[in-house]
Amino acid sequence: MVRVKRGNVARKRRKKVLSLASGYKGTHSILFRIANQQVMKALRYSYIGRKQKKRIFRKIWISRINAASRLNGMSYNQLINKFKKSNIDLNRKMLSQIAILDASTFKSLINLD
Repeated sequence: MVRVKRGNVARKRRKKVLSLASGYKGTHSILFRIANQQVMKALRYSYIGRKQKKRIFRKIWISRINAASRLNGMSYNQLINKFKKSNIDLNRKMLSQIAILDASTFKSLINLD
């Protein structure tokens, strides 16, 4: 049987992992075996982080809307209920931006009846 030399393929694979691990501290960016473990762990966390990011931003938007609506004498759940009843379809991201950047518009939205 013919001998198979894997030097080029193995080098490419190791180089790819080490390039992903560049910037890690100590041997985590130098030694292949440890770098491989850290890269796998980082990729797992980045997958989870993409899901958590959506939750965190929604929490931030809700707290901003709540703060702005309380300044105008209304709680968050009363505001959302009022919007649902009057068929105002603004998502929380847009509401929080309006609350931050344009307080007068937000106040007029609250006072709509």
